Formats: sequence, C-alpha cells, structure tokens
Amino acid sequence: MSTTNETAEIIKYAANTMLALKISFINEIANLCDVVSADVYQVAKALGMDKRIGPKFLHPGPGFGGSCFPKDIKSLIYLADNLDYDFKLAQAVVEVNRRQKEQVVEKCRKALGQLSGKKICLLGLSFKPNTDDIREAPAIYVAHRLIEEGAEISAYDPAAMEPAGKELPDINYRDNSYSACKNTDMIIIMTEWNEFRDLQFEKIIYENKKPIIYDTRNIYDGNKVKKMGFEYICTGRVNR
Repeated sequence: MSTTNETAEIIKYAANTMLALKISFINEIANLCDVVSADVYQVAKALGMDKRIGPKFLHPGPGFGGSCFPKDIKSLIYLADNLDYDFKLAQAVVEVNRRQKEQVVEKCRKALGQLSGKKICLLGLSFKPNTDDIREAPAIYVAHRLIEEGAEISAYDPAAMEPAGKELPDINYRDNSYSACKNTDMIIIMTEWNEFRDLQFEKIIYENKKPIIYDTRNIYDGNKVKKMGFEYICTGRVNR
C-alpha cells in the first residue's frame, strides 16, 4: 500500500485508537456484567464469533497501558484539536481507561473500607507480562492512588521492579510473590505473568488471617480460590 504522509500518520493513530477502543469497550461491558450478574467472557466469546468484530482485544482488565496506545490516542486528539475538530470518541477512550484504573481503587475501598493503614500487595507492575515497561501501567496508577489514601504497599514483579523503584520509591519491593503477599490484607493481581497463575495458595493463606484476592486480570478460577478460604474479587464474572 502506498499513501501520503498525512494518511500514513492517521493510519498509525487510528489503528491503535481502534484497538484501545475495543479494550475500553469490553471493560465497560465487564463493569455492566458486574451489575447485572452476567459473564463477560461469554459475552466476549459471542462477540468474537461475529467476523465483523473478531475475538482479539476483548479481554477485560484494569485498563490498558504502555507507550503506544496512550501516546497515539493523545496524538490523534491533539491533531484534531489543532484543526478545531472535537474528537469525542477518542476522548471517551482516554476517560474510560482512566476510570477503569480508578475503579480498582474503588473496589479496594469497598472490600476493605478505609484504606489508610491497610497492607496491600501488588503482584505485577509492568503494563503487560514479559516486559519491564511500566509506562502508563495500571499498576503504577493504582499504587500511587493507594499510597495517597494511606495504604502500605508491598509489590513483586519478575522484571519491572527496578524502573518501578524510580517511580515509586516508597513501596516495599520483595524478592518473590510469597514474600510480597505476607501479612497483607489484600493481594491484587495487576499483571498476568505466568508465574502468578501458578501460585501455591496454601502458602499465602497460611500467612494471612483473612486474605482477599483481587484478580483484576481474571486469571484464576474464582470458585476454587474461594473454596480454599479466600475472599475473591474479579471483573465481570460475578466472582466465578
């Protein structure tokens, strides 16, 4: 495909904005599923069967991050603003994503009450697994907000603790998942690293009197987790 520089610029911005829009859309659907006791994964599966939509980028979570999506959406909005065009849809994607990150804090508050003095563990700091990139990562936003509300944060990430330490020097960084989870009121899965999928919950429940697992990435079978004595919170699955 051959095109002009102007068209190529729009293509780049539009592609990432479209993908971010799909993520924000399924996050909104997941939030609605929480309210009406529906299953977002069945909704996403049905949507993905429609060839006009496709199954990719329909996995709910705490919001998107990284450098590409936020940067390109903001660039598209900036370009439109300079041309006196009010690009409301792109603006809505930014706002929905901000609100999705904030909702993590709201769910923590609902589960724990006042957050001041609470000990909260964050598992995962990078914006996605298999990278140390924390740019615009939901975990970084959530950590800042929890600290603002007086929570004491411990954290572990297989790759991103060094860059996170520069951004968040007041967090207690641990050498492994189990050390980070020790004696905490809540454990939040922020990044879906494979090693978090294989946690031995027996080790965690032994260290906590009444642990709460907040699975923002929906990587666990909620029924199995609850049978082991955990209170379990997820997104769009009615805690299943």
